[in-house]
Amino acid sequence: MAAVLGISCYYHDAAAALLINGKVVAAAHEERFTRKKHDENFPVNAVKFCLDWAKLEPRELTAVAFYDKPFLKFERILVTAIETWPKSSLAFVPAMRAWLTKKLWIKSLLMEELEGYGGEWYFPQHHLSHAASAFLVSPFDRAAILTMDGVGEWETATRGFGEGNRIILTDKIDFPDSLGLLYSAFTYYLGFKVNSAEYKVMGLAPYGKPKYVKTIKDNLIDIKPDGSFKMNMKYLAYPYALKMTNANFDELFGEPARPLGFKPTQTEMDIAASIQAVTDEVMVKAAKTLAREYKTDKLCMAGGVALNCVANGKILTETPIKHLFIQPAAGDAGGAVGAAAYVYHTVISNQSSVNRNRKKWVWDTCFLGPEYSNQEILKLLKRYKVKYQVLPVKQLLNRVADLIVDQQVVGWFQGRMEYGPRALGNRSILADARNPENQKRVNLKIKFRESFRPFAPVVLEEAARDWFKLYWTDPYMLTVCPVKNNKIPSVTHVDKSARLQTVSRKQNPVYYDLIKTFGRKTGVPVLINTSYNQRGEPIVCTPEDALMSFLGTDIDYLVFNHKFILDKKDMPARLISRARSRKFEPD
Repeated sequence: MAAVLGISCYYHDAAAALLINGKVVAAAHEERFTRKKHDENFPVNAVKFCLDWAKLEPRELTAVAFYDKPFLKFERILVTAIETWPKSSLAFVPAMRAWLTKKLWIKSLLMEELEGYGGEWYFPQHHLSHAASAFLVSPFDRAAILTMDGVGEWETATRGFGEGNRIILTDKIDFPDSLGLLYSAFTYYLGFKVNSAEYKVMGLAPYGKPKYVKTIKDNLIDIKPDGSFKMNMKYLAYPYALKMTNANFDELFGEPARPLGFKPTQTEMDIAASIQAVTDEVMVKAAKTLAREYKTDKLCMAGGVALNCVANGKILTETPIKHLFIQPAAGDAGGAVGAAAYVYHTVISNQSSVNRNRKKWVWDTCFLGPEYSNQEILKLLKRYKVKYQVLPVKQLLNRVADLIVDQQVVGWFQGRMEYGPRALGNRSILADARNPENQKRVNLKIKFRESFRPFAPVVLEEAARDWFKLYWTDPYMLTVCPVKNNKIPSVTHVDKSARLQTVSRKQNPVYYDLIKTFGRKTGVPVLINTSYNQRGEPIVCTPEDALMSFLGTDIDYLVFNHKFILDKKDMPARLISRARSRKFEPD
């Protein structure tokens, strides 16, 4: 048995993943355990979960892989500070404090946290980990590869191809030229949080018109025909400051950067539409180039930019690429899978004829996190002295479908937690997509977030083409496509598009059966599926997290493990009060 542990941390979205004989058996974000969104710290809890899940001790691991090379990244920090001095002086001190006290000593920290492990430590480069996280678990024997994010060590984008267990990255773009950081600069300028709320810019874009595309292309980024680019750093502060843009950027767009929480006007919507259009252009040109150079219609993508669902949809509709694989944790969290997969496929399997002859494992699920037994849930419900009903599965599915038809919002908690930023049916909030009021209700009263934010639909795989102009399946909610039918207004964005999830019975049987039951009752096999969390919080992990969120919001019903059902009207007022004041403790 070959057991490889992959780890990513110290930038954002720390995570751990465990591969056994090349198969990902456990993976989780540290934020889900600590409840600190985008937690960057060493993933102590995620590592412990992965080892506990496989019933392994650290000494039984074959290898440990970290998702980048810290010393090379430190070199970039130092060189950039020197080149931009004295403007970099204010950012330099906190950066050095973090690096000299923690980030440079990752191997020592790994040894401390994995006491008893005596094997090899591996440090693949950041973008190689991204590339491996997509290609080495993809269904393809040969495919083009595109990675794009903010920055790794020096690289901000790479492209190349994969064949068998080999990855060849032939081209790269280095810092400070970065499409990911340019998008983050606009995220910052529009009043959203960097490395957290880029998806809000994507959601805001359809409300605007791309009036500033020429301004961006004339002044900020020079896009080449092959999708490569060069940026004008005159307007950007991220190489030397603790902010993304500078006074020149403000002057270019006519106003200062908006404060956090700023309510967007039409101007902000137009700016968001413009940077999204520029992003689409870069990604489409890069995909076309790869398809032509490698004579392929297969593409694997990773890196934070690969989570831009709008650009992904355009790649599938505007380029020769017809088969696109994006691992659902495409951002830095997925680097944990990539580092481990790279070590397994290029080091360990080459050392073992048994492993070398074994067929490659193909990614088939995102449900790789913790799960909780009925006994654990029952113990929680009794501890908090809350009323609940127990129903057989078929009866429960009918009951929940009827509740959703009656415009009740349901918290849905079952099985293993999702790996990646999307809730895909095990930690979800579900509602009726036919009711236009649900978009506002779920946004404002349950998620406590901006009213412009769209909701994603989940649809039965076999019915997807009846409701969406879709030419592919998307079980991980990674592409946007046009909506064909006006009967699902609460998941139809202002531009008549949706970021959808398709689901088959093989992927998630009970979730599928619920949607099918709802479809049988209504003729519409589509539901709102949004992540089970409140604004500013990670997706719920434990039953207690789910109960707290249920009590603290206007979710009407909570279903645990398609067995227990809780009605908000039966919940004690004292517990609701505690939950809403964020003081949630059992008696």
